[in-house]
Amino acid sequence: DEININVGCPSDRVQSGQFGACLMSSPELVARCVQRMRAACEIPITIKTRIGIDDDDNYEFLRNFIAVNIDAGCTTYIVHARKAILSGLSPKENRSVPPLNYPRVYRLKKEFPELRIILNGGVTSVDDCHEHLQHVDGVMIGRQAYHQPWFLTELEREFGGGGDTRSLTREGAIRKMLPYIERELAGGAELKHVTRHLLGLFAGQPGARAWRRYLSEHAHLAGAGVEVLEQALERLPCPPGSQ
Repeated sequence: DEININVGCPSDRVQSGQFGACLMSSPELVARCVQRMRAACEIPITIKTRIGIDDDDNYEFLRNFIAVNIDAGCTTYIVHARKAILSGLSPKENRSVPPLNYPRVYRLKKEFPELRIILNGGVTSVDDCHEHLQHVDGVMIGRQAYHQPWFLTELEREFGGGGDTRSLTREGAIRKMLPYIERELAGGAELKHVTRHLLGLFAGQPGARAWRRYLSEHAHLAGAGVEVLEQALERLPCPPGSQ
């Protein structure tokens, strides 16, 4: 467990409350928060941050922010390798428009080897992970895990030993979820609230478009149940169990 202070969100609403990425310009304030939180609990306090904001887009700015918070006792930083643009871009655009600058994050780890530095931003493959792990302590996966949830299985097989996932197929993962989905539906949930997170499960596989289309067209209908998932699986062009 940990408590993570998000100093990376660039949205207007977050800025109006004086938190998020705008706090990079107030490292002493963040440090006081870290100190108070460390005094109030025993679990680690970590910080997620960007590499800069607006025109403060240089290594010295990032280094100063980190150094001030090291003194406050924070030793783990999740660093999104893009700067945040606090006006003129939406939060969505801030996740892709500012260019990635991985070397700046690598430099941070090189200068502060005692810190735990976790890189975030643009990590979309196992090969990406291997490359970054030559320079930092870990990687954080964001949108890729949502758009292509099977990526998490690939990571487990590569870095986690695989465990029960070695023989797991995408279809098998869906079938393992059916009892959970039935319980959720019995409790009043709607199928669409579950299937929206499964649309990308077959990304890059034959039949991915048919899978997405069937779920999108049927999961929102009144009374939709697990049979919608069964019917969507039947629309895949490959034999059951091979995905």
